[in-house]
Amino acid sequence: MKKVETNQAPAAIGPYVQGNIVNGLLFSSGQLPMDPKTGELVEATIEAQTKQAMENIRGILASMDLDFNAVVKTTCFLSDIHHFAKFNEVYGTYFTENLPARSCFEVACLPKDALVEIEFIAEVKA
Repeated sequence: MKKVETNQAPAAIGPYVQGNIVNGLLFSSGQLPMDPKTGELVEATIEAQTKQAMENIRGILASMDLDFNAVVKTTCFLSDIHHFAKFNEVYGTYFTENLPARSCFEVACLPKDALVEIEFIAEVKA
């Protein structure tokens, strides 16, 4: 198992890592909409927070010389399922070629009272 660490995404806020690579797959921890430079949540709209979470994912992927085409599965957590359409509008702009499998559901509460958290699994180049 290889640990993934980059300053292109927020540092872990607990006893976990940004991601682990096992058998050619990168398993990420959930990405909150935190600015990696400040460690603070971005503006409290679903659009802004989705964009930041996706940019954090981009940073983790880039640190491994990957892009969104390598993502095979995402799990998306929303604090309010009524944000689903607006979330999809932003999320969809990041996946233009290969669409990953996905689960998306509402949860009671997310860390730091975020509106969204996204984790992913990506195929790592050999």
